[in-house]
Amino acid sequence: MKTLEEAELCFPQLLNSSCKKPMRPHSLSMLTYTLMSSLSLLTVILNLLVIISISHFKQLHTPTNLLLLSLAFSDFFVGFLMYFQIVLIDGCWFLGDLMCVMYYVLDFIITFASIETMVLISVDRYVAICYPLHYPNKVTLKRVQVCVCLCWICSALIQTVLLTDNLQHPGRYNSCFGECVIVINYIAGIADLFLSFIGPVTVIIILYMRVFVVAVAQARAMRSHIAPVNSQRRIKVTPKKSEIKAARALGVVIIVFLVCLSPYFCLSLTGQDTLFNASTATFVTCLFYLNSCLNPVIYAFFYPWFRKAIKLIVTLKILQPGSCRSIMV
Repeated sequence: MKTLEEAELCFPQLLNSSCKKPMRPHSLSMLTYTLMSSLSLLTVILNLLVIISISHFKQLHTPTNLLLLSLAFSDFFVGFLMYFQIVLIDGCWFLGDLMCVMYYVLDFIITFASIETMVLISVDRYVAICYPLHYPNKVTLKRVQVCVCLCWICSALIQTVLLTDNLQHPGRYNSCFGECVIVINYIAGIADLFLSFIGPVTVIIILYMRVFVVAVAQARAMRSHIAPVNSQRRIKVTPKKSEIKAARALGVVIIVFLVCLSPYFCLSLTGQDTLFNASTATFVTCLFYLNSCLNPVIYAFFYPWFRKAIKLIVTLKILQPGSCRSIMV
């Protein structure tokens, strides 16, 4: 029979080198396990629907939807990575040092790419609302494809460089068997925090403030049925109503993104994670991952084409010949 001390170890057979399991209520562990498992499965399914919808139906191959596709891919992978987080619920890592480092590398790459995609979405809406005449020429499908590719490539390069030491020496910073720890030096950590959160969030807020001002002015003009004119009395070109609706929907996506990710990054910024108990840490983690699940729900609420696409996918009409040319909008 195992002793009490052995029962609390991650690897009972390694008495002197095994990590001890943290003492936390069993009910909290089960609640976290159930919540994370359900959230992971729902995130994968919903984002897979977005990926299939935009990839299959040709009418949805637009620059804005391509950015949504990139975001859906990142959220889809987040859903899978949540299973690794589930492994850590009991405080023990059983998958080895190399898998530990790879998990963090992939997590950082996907998170960084997701944040940069949000910046691209803000730029897309800024040009569409503030410069509607230039939008078709400036924001083309090919240019957006290049930007998305560069976004993912830069994300992979930056995060790989930041974690080079951990990749070269997996498990170097673990104090015992069953621990999954990586370390980034102070300067690199500050640079990563600025590139991953402070900088992008600043750009997003500035661009959307401008979009909000223009959209409000356009809404007022539409209500008064008077076309805005400038000081030379020439008619000022205003954005389409559909573009304003898209800006509103994507604005909700960005607000939800900021609400869900801010607590996590603020915790990283203050470096005071030791002051928070297990319940708070669980809440911040779940909120961080919740963002990836909420994005498709927002699309379903704001975009009729997504609701129609889901209906075609669920009823298997998507398998019919010529379904890719279905009218979606």
